[in-house]
Amino acid sequence: MRLAAALTCLLALALASAAAASPVPERPADIRLEGQLTRADHETYVELAFAVPAGTGRLTVLFRHDGAADRTTIDLGVRDPDRFRGWSGGARDRLTISASDATPSYLPGPLPAGTWALVLGVPNLRAGATTRYTAEIWIDPQDAPFAGLSDASLAAGPGWWRGDLHVHSGHSDGTCQSRGGARVPCPLFKVVEAAAARGLDFVALTEHNAASHTQGLRELQPYFDDILLIPGRELTTFQGHANLFGLTAPLEFRLEAPGATDLNAVADRAASLGAIVSINHPRMPSGEACMGCGWRGDLDGSKIDAVEVLNGGAMAAFGGRAESPLSGIGFWENLLNQGHQITAIAGSDSHDPDRPVEAPGALGRPATVIWAASLSQSDLMASLRAGRVFIDLAHPGLTAFDLEAQAEGASAVMGGQITASPGQMIAFRATIAGAPAARLYVVEPGGAVEVLPVPEGPEATVAFTRRSEGRTGWLRVELRDLDGALLALSNPIYLTAAGANRP
Repeated sequence: MRLAAALTCLLALALASAAAASPVPERPADIRLEGQLTRADHETYVELAFAVPAGTGRLTVLFRHDGAADRTTIDLGVRDPDRFRGWSGGARDRLTISASDATPSYLPGPLPAGTWALVLGVPNLRAGATTRYTAEIWIDPQDAPFAGLSDASLAAGPGWWRGDLHVHSGHSDGTCQSRGGARVPCPLFKVVEAAAARGLDFVALTEHNAASHTQGLRELQPYFDDILLIPGRELTTFQGHANLFGLTAPLEFRLEAPGATDLNAVADRAASLGAIVSINHPRMPSGEACMGCGWRGDLDGSKIDAVEVLNGGAMAAFGGRAESPLSGIGFWENLLNQGHQITAIAGSDSHDPDRPVEAPGALGRPATVIWAASLSQSDLMASLRAGRVFIDLAHPGLTAFDLEAQAEGASAVMGGQITASPGQMIAFRATIAGAPAARLYVVEPGGAVEVLPVPEGPEATVAFTRRSEGRTGWLRVELRDLDGALLALSNPIYLTAAGANRP
C-alpha cells in the first residue's frame, strides 16, 4: 500500500510539473476527441487521428481519462504525417509542439499539414473496467502570439518584480568558464542559475537573431519555478539593435529581404506576433568593436514600445557611470518630446554570468523593475507597455519607486496621463521604499527643475506640485545619492491640458 501511494504521489507531482510548463489556451479547444477503452485495449496502441491544416504554428494537447481509480494507465505520444514526434508516456497530461519549442519528450520543428495522431499506449486496463478519455487539441496559426512558458503565475501580485531584460547565453555570444577553466559558449542553465542566485524575479534571454534557446527555456522553467523565463530576440541589423520580448517565431532580420523591406516592416511583423519592440543601446558607437550597435535606423516612433536607456555594457565602458555619451536617456527624451509615450527600460547586456555582481554589466545590473498584477509573462509585458516601470542601477534593496499625480478630481500613476486645465495645480507624490540616503530630482523636458530631500527610513513619500501650462508634456523623477550620482529613474506621467490632443 505504501508503494502504491508513493507511485500515485509521484505521478501527481509529474503531472503538476508538466502542467506548469505547458500553457493551454483559454479559448475552447479546436478539436475534441472522446471515447472509451476496455480490457480489449489492454497492452495495445490506439491512434486518435485528427487533421492539422496548412499554416499551423503550434499544437497544444490536453488529455484526460477517468480510470485512475481502477489503476488504468494510458501513455501518450504524437505522430505527424511523416514521423514520430515524441512519447511522454504517463508523465504528462498536456503537451505543446511548435517550430521553435516543444514539451520535453517531443521534437520541435515545422508542423506539416495532414493527418496527425495521438498515440495511446495502454499498459494496464483491468478486466471488467471501462475508461473514458477526452483529448482537447488547440491549433494556432504561425502568427499567433506566444503566451509564455507557464500556464500559471509563478507568484501572486500585485507587486514590483525585478529582472534583467537583456541577457545572452551560448545560443549567441555569451561565454563563461568551463569546469576545466576554458572560456566556452555558456550553457543556458548556468545563465538562468546565475539570474536566480542574484534574486531576480524574471530574466529575458535575448539571443542575436536566434530562437534556439526557446526549447531550453521550456525545459528549464519547471525547475526554476521562482524566476520567470522570457524568450526574447535581439534583432541585430546593420542599422541598429532592438530587443523583441516574448518572441519565439521565426522573424526575417535581413533588411531589404522579402518581408523585411525596412525596419518598419520588421517591427510590424514583430508586433503582429505579440512581441514588445525595444531599441537597444541607441548611443553606442557602431564600428569594428561592435558592428551595427549604434542606432541609426529609420523607425516610426509609434512602433517603438520601449527604449533601453541604460545598458550595462555601456556603463562598464565608463567605469560604471550611468551618465555618459553612451547613455540612451537623451534619445528616449527626444521621442517623448515628439509626443510618443515610450517606456524606459534597462538591461545588463550580460555576456558572462560569472561577472561579479558588483561590476557594471553584471547579470541583473542595471535592473528593470515592473509593477504587475502577478509574476507572469502576460502581466509583466502589459505593465511594461503601460510604463509601470522604474530602473534601478545598483541597489537591490530599492523595492519600490513610484510616481502618481492628482488634478481636478482625476488621478494617474507612472506611465499614465493626467489632464488639467491651464493654470490648475497638479499634485505629485513619489513613493520610495528601501532607498539609501538620497535626493529626489524632478525632471521635465529640458532637464531637472527641482531637487527635494528624501526622508530617512525604510519607506518615504515626497510631495510636490506643478501648475498646468496648458500644453502637453511629461514629468518624471530620479533618485540620486548625496553626491548626485544616479541611483534610479522613473517613467513619466504624461501631462495634457483640458481640450488638448496628444500628437
